[in-house]
This record gives sequence, C-alpha cells and structure tokens, in this order.
Amino acid sequence: MRTHRIFLIPAAGLTAALLASAAWAADAPMRKSGLWEIRTETAAGGQGMPGPMTMQMCIEQGRDDMTADPRDVRRRCSKMETKRTGNRVTIDSVCAMDGHTATGRTVITGNLATDYRMENTTRFDPPMHGMQTLSSTMTGKWLGPCKPGQKHGAVTMSGMPGMGPGGAFKMDPETMRRMQQQYGR
Repeated sequence: MRTHRIFLIPAAGLTAALLASAAWAADAPMRKSGLWEIRTETAAGGQGMPGPMTMQMCIEQGRDDMTADPRDVRRRCSKMETKRTGNRVTIDSVCAMDGHTATGRTVITGNLATDYRMENTTRFDPPMHGMQTLSSTMTGKWLGPCKPGQKHGAVTMSGMPGMGPGGAFKMDPETMRRMQQQYGR
C-alpha cells in the first residue's frame, strides 16, 4: 500500500498541474509576483492519501505558467470550458491522461493578489491505479517578495512522505520541467 500511496502523489500532482495550467491558460487572472505559500489537501476515492502538503513558490506574474505547457493542455484536453463571474472562475474539462479520461471541474475563487482557493474534483475512466475520483483543494497566500536569489518557479515543499523530519525539499524550475517531460513520455 505504501508504494501505491507514493505513486498517487505524482498522479495527484499531475492532475492538479494539468487543471491549474488550464485555469491559467484560460485567461484567469494571474497570481501577483512574489513568494506564495500553497497548501494542497487531496482525497482519492478509495485510496489513502498523505496528509496536507505545503509549498512555497516564487512567482513572476508575467510568467505564471510553470504548472504545465498550455500546448500540452490543448493536446490532452478535448473540452475546456471556462466561466468567470466576479472573483470566481469555473473550469469544466475532459482530458486524456495515460490511457484514462479525466473529467474535471475546477472552481477558483479569490483575488490572486493576496489569496486564492482552487477546488477540483476529477473522475477517471477507467479508474487510475484503483482511483475513480480525486478531489483536491489548494489554497494560496501571498507572503511578500521572493527570497534573495530565488528565481521564478523555485519551489520549497514540506509535508512530503519519506523526506525525514519536516519532510521538506527544494526544487528549481529546470528540474521541475525535466520531471514533467519525463512523466509525459
């Protein structure tokens, strides 16, 4: 079961990344430049998931596209409908993921200058590694300017299983891109 749980982290991450990138690609407001703290809680139907994960990410507003390549979203998704009402953006999508159809609804609320909340529910057909549904909630809070020396896309994550006390690790934007490319193969 532990191996199964660890695999779900990238699956959950990819789903969140794909849908988050869809949100940004769909002309949703961009996050304010600076250091953001993002907390993600995930529940997978029938699967035990690790507890909440928190990361800090340096964002440059004009380049707020680190979650996925918008061309990849267009290639993977047959449906991407976006509705905006005030500070609320709703995205309904149907995307192909490794032989599975992922049908999702994402709702983003907040002003993206100081905070936001993104709730997502995705159904997989056929089930992905025994998972029929994946629900996640991401909350983001602007902390201030990025730390000295941090570049756009630099991430520090905490709450990762198997990472020792505190469960934290750092990832630079280039490593993140390579991981996304490798997973996409």
